[in-house]
Amino acid sequence: MVIDILKGFWQSTGFASITIGQVIMLIVSFILLYLAIKKEFEPLLLVPIAFGMLLANLPLAGLMAEPVVEIVKDPKTGKLVQETKQLGGLLYYLYQGVKLGIYPPLIFLGVGAMTDFGPLIANPRSILLGAAAQFGIFITFIGAVALGFTGPQAASIGIIGGADGPTALYLTSKLAPELLGPIAVAAYSYMALVPIIQPPIMKALTTEEERKIVMEQLRPVSKKEKIIFPILITVIVTLLLPSAGPLIGMLMLGNLMREAGVVERLSKTVQNELMNIVTIFLGLTVGATANAETFLSPDTIKIIVLGLIAFSIGTATGVIFGKIMCKATGGKVNPLIGSAGVSAVPMAARVSQKVGQEANPRNFLLMHAMGPNVAGVIGSAVAAGLLLMFFGG
Repeated sequence: MVIDILKGFWQSTGFASITIGQVIMLIVSFILLYLAIKKEFEPLLLVPIAFGMLLANLPLAGLMAEPVVEIVKDPKTGKLVQETKQLGGLLYYLYQGVKLGIYPPLIFLGVGAMTDFGPLIANPRSILLGAAAQFGIFITFIGAVALGFTGPQAASIGIIGGADGPTALYLTSKLAPELLGPIAVAAYSYMALVPIIQPPIMKALTTEEERKIVMEQLRPVSKKEKIIFPILITVIVTLLLPSAGPLIGMLMLGNLMREAGVVERLSKTVQNELMNIVTIFLGLTVGATANAETFLSPDTIKIIVLGLIAFSIGTATGVIFGKIMCKATGGKVNPLIGSAGVSAVPMAARVSQKVGQEANPRNFLLMHAMGPNVAGVIGSAVAAGLLLMFFGG
């Protein structure tokens, strides 16, 4: 009797049901938590993502379980109606914000409210660096197709090269939701590893003399310019590329709130409370998509490798275009700022600053790199809009 009770209790626990795949995924989540907490690699993102992954791979918890719905006849009207027999898990409902493409534009709203586009307005040619760094997206797209991925899947993998997590999630949720887990983990991992991945590429493609170049101070940007900019960009980009409207629209609305100076309360809410809430929900539910059944597959390894290639090519093309601008301006542009065009605001700009100061302690590239950095955010949203237009059906 006692043995049967103990046996029944054991079988009801997750220990009896856990698979080797789930154990591996739990170990991956522990590593990500270590990187986030101990090494402080993008902790605001990696902690919820890693914990979501942990929760999703604990058997029998059912946090991502779909609701059970049956079609029954309404006793009053006689019509067939849906009846929920069993509610879904908590994370399943929170995940709808990702699945329906709601969270990424809200993140963009917060990013816009926190971003100063002044360096880009002061130096408009830096938008070319932001555009150049998006080449990795399209080159990797071709590579993904060659490896057997479908067009929409290849587009979702290529967008990792933009180093823009919300954009990658938005595009993937629209084009290839079955790849959301590995693409999210790859995109956010590479964003977190910007300080490690970019410097060797930047140093390999530039000379010591180029890295030492000190750039002239940027001109002051008026308040009127900063207010007109988000309105103008929204109109132009959305008219040219309507599919980019949700991301660009939210990004520029957030920025307009910041620069207008008349809705300070809303701007602060977007920058803090809303951004924090959406980041928690987004990270937790994205991590929860990385369950053992879908994550542990050869395709995931391909996506991780392709994502790294996309990111590396994006960094390289940004630096190469920076070198071209350096030559064209007679040495007035430090090529290192080109690497910041991959987005990942403001970390990529900080990396440009760090590598520049290693070559010349008098070098202050941060504000110059912020131009291509914020241009990269716009560039990755435009690239996502293009891919959505071609493959969105």
